[in-house]
Amino acid sequence: MTTVTGVEGEERNDFNKVESRQIRDRSLRLLGSLLRPLKARVTLTIVVVVISTAAQVAGPALIAYGIDTGLPRMIKQDWLPLGLAVAGYLAAGIAGAILISWYTVLTARISQAILIDLRKRVFLHTQRLSLEFHESYTSGRIIARQTSDLDSIRELLDSGINQLVQGGLYMLFIAGALFSIDFWSGVVLFGSLVPLAFLLRWFQKRSQRAFRETRTASARLIVHFVETMTGIRAVKAFRKEGRNAVQFAALTEDYREANLKTIRLFGILDPGLVLIGNVALGVVLLVGGLRVAEGGLAIGVLLAALLYTRSFFAPAQDMAMFYNSYQSAAAALEKISGVLEEQPSVPDPIKPVDLWEANGELAFRGVEFAYTPERVILPRFDLEIPAGQTIALVGSTGAGKSTLAKLISRFYDPSDGSIRLDGVDLRSLHPKDLRRAIVMVTQEAYLFSGSVGDNIALGKPDATNEEIIAAAKAVGAHEFIMALPDGYDSDVNKRGGRVSAGQRQLISFARAFLADPAVLILDEATASLDIPSERLVQEALQTLLADRTAIIIAHRLSTVAIADRVLVMEHGRIVEDGTPRDLISGTGRFAKLHAAWRDSLV
Repeated sequence: MTTVTGVEGEERNDFNKVESRQIRDRSLRLLGSLLRPLKARVTLTIVVVVISTAAQVAGPALIAYGIDTGLPRMIKQDWLPLGLAVAGYLAAGIAGAILISWYTVLTARISQAILIDLRKRVFLHTQRLSLEFHESYTSGRIIARQTSDLDSIRELLDSGINQLVQGGLYMLFIAGALFSIDFWSGVVLFGSLVPLAFLLRWFQKRSQRAFRETRTASARLIVHFVETMTGIRAVKAFRKEGRNAVQFAALTEDYREANLKTIRLFGILDPGLVLIGNVALGVVLLVGGLRVAEGGLAIGVLLAALLYTRSFFAPAQDMAMFYNSYQSAAAALEKISGVLEEQPSVPDPIKPVDLWEANGELAFRGVEFAYTPERVILPRFDLEIPAGQTIALVGSTGAGKSTLAKLISRFYDPSDGSIRLDGVDLRSLHPKDLRRAIVMVTQEAYLFSGSVGDNIALGKPDATNEEIIAAAKAVGAHEFIMALPDGYDSDVNKRGGRVSAGQRQLISFARAFLADPAVLILDEATASLDIPSERLVQEALQTLLADRTAIIIAHRLSTVAIADRVLVMEHGRIVEDGTPRDLISGTGRFAKLHAAWRDSLV
């Protein structure tokens, strides 16, 4: 038993290592693709920062030259060495300042170019991903990718990289300069690197874990906030404010505790860096002072060595802060690269087939659909829907009606078999032709910010005002639109908050009718309408659905009356198929549903 458990543990560790390596490689590939177009700019930036750092480091060496060479020569009335030292010091300072300014601008341009590229990639890619991804990946997590994660990368690019590059080069150049002017002072400085390395390694191990906890706590906080604000109607309806406050307080406390762990680490790191720096400075002063007293070291060189030693430790804290930013950005880049690695479960065809004018004939050939092998939603079936026929899909909740509609819209692909439009497999059909031929109206009736006219025009972006008004009149939406303050130019506000649920549905109807598809799918699309509005829409439907294929999914059996054919579904299977009149007069499932509905009206 122990042996098996040990082997399983080793295999799990090996798997985790491989997975971590794959995630790291994925992030590096993404970073490389972002930097590749900026090679020339990055190269120029490297040259600028190297020269600017060298100019900054030259100062103490020039001071040593001025003291040890310039001052004795000045006593002999030779002002040239001291003048050269002063002029060189001023020139190095001015050059360093100018180059640092240039470097700051260059790095800002590079970071902004990377962020713009990455932000566009995330937005465009998430739009291209299939509905399956968005139904499993919460909106809060998507928002976190575009906000907090990109902010973490921005902080690293804006300041973290500067801290690393400038700090690392500064320390390297200082060490080189110190060794060049006095070898033994360089040895003392080199010895101080041992405790410095231990301190930084200690900080690295603990800060990595602490910062990941901070990132996780932050993500949970954002997700909870976004979901609360998105579902504020449900929060109000079910008086969930109190529970939300308790949950949010707990998440906030977790976030505070995670941040406190990170702050405690810096509470040890910062004093440790100061202590190591002061000890090194004291040793250099002691050793150098004794050598000056013995005549083995010039006073100017000792002063330069002290200045270099003191300056050497200044970037160490910045580099530790870089690691802090790096951990945050690395975790964010891993998550973003994970999203960008996602592939659409419904890919566009490699060689699309054009279908400029669709008639609307649908054929299901051996279709089967399952979200997972263990969860079969639609067992294998065949179905023919002639062009121009209006089909009503009825059945209990969970029978598979909406899944069937999603397959027709190609939000999902069948697990087996094929769905054909006018003889063309939907998987081979050009995406533009597919979206033009098949339009789905859902119960949600989502409206985007903008005017009523803009929302209707989504069905046909180049539509004229006359066409927009005609579509609204066709579904009975014209009167209430004209009653709005600015008519068709009225702003619907966020998610259509200015109009009622039924009015939003009518606008979505007008949008779909304006698109004039060959196949129109109405998935519970009349559920938000009151009885007068539903009757008005049904009158419009009889006219507008006359020359197109329509699939109507409805629990209200009054909507079924306009259908040419009714399909009754149970557990993913079509159990009844016939005209409304024939099925009502029978003794099957639909007849019972219709009788129950009629009794409810009475």
